[in-house]
Amino acid sequence: MPKDGLEENNEVKLDGQGKPLWLCLELTYRCPLQCPWCNNPLDFDTYKDELSTDDWVRVLREGREMGALQVGFTGGEPMMRKDIVEITAEASKLGYYTNLVTGGVGLTKDKLEALKEAGLNQIQLSIQSCDPVMTNKLVGAEAHDDKIQTAHDIKDLGFPLSLNVPVCRESIDQTREILDMCEEVKADYLEYVQIQYYNWALLNRDELLPSRDQVIYAEELINEARERLGKKMTIYFVVPDYHDKFPKACMNGWGAIHLTIAPDGTAMPCQEARIIKEIDFPSVRDHDLSWIWHESPAFSLYRGDDWMKEPCRSCDNKEQDVGGCRCQAYMLTGDATNTDPVCYKSPHHHIIEEAIEAADRVGRNPRPYVMRRVQSASDLRQSSAGE
Repeated sequence: MPKDGLEENNEVKLDGQGKPLWLCLELTYRCPLQCPWCNNPLDFDTYKDELSTDDWVRVLREGREMGALQVGFTGGEPMMRKDIVEITAEASKLGYYTNLVTGGVGLTKDKLEALKEAGLNQIQLSIQSCDPVMTNKLVGAEAHDDKIQTAHDIKDLGFPLSLNVPVCRESIDQTREILDMCEEVKADYLEYVQIQYYNWALLNRDELLPSRDQVIYAEELINEARERLGKKMTIYFVVPDYHDKFPKACMNGWGAIHLTIAPDGTAMPCQEARIIKEIDFPSVRDHDLSWIWHESPAFSLYRGDDWMKEPCRSCDNKEQDVGGCRCQAYMLTGDATNTDPVCYKSPHHHIIEEAIEAADRVGRNPRPYVMRRVQSASDLRQSSAGE
């Protein structure tokens, strides 16, 4: 274990050789759940003009022509799309490795069978706790029992089961019990993910951010489970950025291997990039994927290292962490070319330290979450100000 008590960032750095290897298709922002860490925009309800089935099929075809290998169907809740089976079948026919990222709502046994027939390869099911009361509180709906049943259905139909467990200050102390639950449903993969603080999660950061001691203890339990379970269940442990020494190589770098298409057709290097308001992101309604990836100013903006300021420009780690996350730098400092404040070398690292201190104070007397639902701009401003 590293001296700071947290698992080192062993993120695999992929070389896409100039290709968008991974397509993330946000089929819709609609979702029946209200998770307070949702990565959808705060004004998600304003994006009502979703791409049609034909639009998504065209995107899939153009992606394969460029060399894309994997596609993730996400949202919102992708099961809200009536054409999810049709879109999946087209992706499978084109040769993609297909992954459905779902909260499980609407994923009935019949729909699972149809998706299997359509060629779906893998399902990533999110579940927030081993405790029904806790899960239902965190998602704002009576969903826990349905999630557990869906996990069993996924296994019964022969899919590999990947569980995504986003943990926060309130749930991380259940780590041992959560691991037991994952073992009981025979998960093949577990992504034990500390929440990353964008959009709704940033709004609720003081309530959600676990303490460093909580994260260290959770890691100890994860490592014990890894040793005990071996290859029976592969466990990924994602340290929250705020408790790490160095930033992650976000998406392996801007426009390196990852391409997100939002429900309205906006193309972005990651799901959070709408945060950077000064960038005019192109749309697949207006341009083909090849032009977007290779020629659009938005995707070229932070490739390479010409954009870097100090200390990134002369840092020995810049090839590994590519300066961290452009969205987080913008969100916390107002300038996307700044070093990600997570980095201890960043002149803005004090922002992270202050956020941890604020979360520790609030953690002793937590406020109610601001749940992911349509809210007025004034309500969101008040919540951001802690009023």
